[in-house]
Amino acid sequence: MLIDALSPATVATLDAVVNERVSSGDCPSVMSTLFVGTHTLYERGAGETTLGGSLPDRDSVYRIASVSKGFTAATIMILRDRGQLDLDTPITTYVPEFRQVAEGPQYSAPTVRMLMAMSGGLLTDDPWADRQEPISNQELRDFVKGGVFLAAAPGTLFQYSNLGYALLGQVIEGVTGRGFRDVIRDEVLIPLGLSSTGYEKSIVPDDRLARGYRRSIEGWVPLEFAGPGAFSCIGGLFSSTRDLSRWVNWLAEALVGTSSSNDILSLSSRREMQQIATTIPFETSQWVQEKEQRITGYCFGLISEYDRRWGQFVSHSGGYPGFGSHVRWHAPSGLGVVVLENSTYARAFATATTMIETVLRDIDFQLPAPAAWPQTLTMAERVTQLLTDWDESTFDELFEPNVDMDVPYAERRILIDRVIAAAGGLVRPLVASFESATSDSPMHLSWTVKGVDADLLCAIRLSPISPSRVQTFRVSLL
Repeated sequence: MLIDALSPATVATLDAVVNERVSSGDCPSVMSTLFVGTHTLYERGAGETTLGGSLPDRDSVYRIASVSKGFTAATIMILRDRGQLDLDTPITTYVPEFRQVAEGPQYSAPTVRMLMAMSGGLLTDDPWADRQEPISNQELRDFVKGGVFLAAAPGTLFQYSNLGYALLGQVIEGVTGRGFRDVIRDEVLIPLGLSSTGYEKSIVPDDRLARGYRRSIEGWVPLEFAGPGAFSCIGGLFSSTRDLSRWVNWLAEALVGTSSSNDILSLSSRREMQQIATTIPFETSQWVQEKEQRITGYCFGLISEYDRRWGQFVSHSGGYPGFGSHVRWHAPSGLGVVVLENSTYARAFATATTMIETVLRDIDFQLPAPAAWPQTLTMAERVTQLLTDWDESTFDELFEPNVDMDVPYAERRILIDRVIAAAGGLVRPLVASFESATSDSPMHLSWTVKGVDADLLCAIRLSPISPSRVQTFRVSLL
């Protein structure tokens, strides 16, 4: 385990972050849980789940809004893996009423995959879609029968479409012949043991249910619960930090290749859910509130970010009348966080991001460098000897044929000798720094060899077949 306890200073910082959400007047309550695997590192609630009510805890249930999309996507993937649907099927196969308006360029209908990846060409539709949750399937089909605007060719551009995910609910129903809420419950919620997660507020007793509020000029105004209906698969789930921590761990374990007893979806499909399918341009990052200097994209019901310092994060936010939510996990460390708040479009994403990055900074997390495999190191040691002993009898054993074809051995020897001369010759006996060698792949390696006036930088890449030989050998001045 990366970390089993937080320092008192880190706990104090996290307490301040959580408490500020309520003391600043941003929300009546917040519940946060930070964990590594099944081990809880930090848990804190602040404020009141209902005005005048109780402090939230891990079993308090909030509306989780668009965090629900991951559950919809997971169900689609389960059906895909069973061979019940093809992700590249046009949405018109399941919703034949889908029709593009006549204005503007005309495109082919988006596929299931495109809708899952937010590249269906549909317009970004917050907050219009949030108010559509209770409509019927027929009303949804009437919407798209009347004509849908496509702002871009499907499959080409990220645009956050709730309507697209509502159509995925129709896909689930078309494939199974059952209501999508029942299918998601039976295929995902029950198998994962998420007993406090569901589409009805009655999933838990009223005393465990957080009420949603909006800030008015006179103070907090309670909001009625909408739904369920045809749009519930975009954001209709209720859940707790206890349940969502379990959901996060089930997804995160796939990134490190470990399997749980809840193998309702294969590790490879769970990894697929967490790989970027549609890049999110910097200018649209306001919709997902991510940092601009990260490579960010939409996956299947999830968002992945790649940070130069810390590596991959996976997350999703939820914003809804009365509620805000965020789940986030750090793939290299297994650190995860869930934050639930009960005010309209609350900035739970900011709370969660600050919390997880506070911990990473405080433990001075360093992204592990890829480690070269033993055969790569062995090859590096052998080609290093060629710097002083150009033994052509070993070339067929060491090098792939392309090495001589790319730069003939005789010419390569002349070029290497020139580099050695520019370094003032080599220190004898040879001094190679394999301990500080770097690698961007198990079969790539860069290392230095000590020269009299300057060091040499050597690099090899091995071929992808067995037995593997060197396909690239470069020597230059450091």
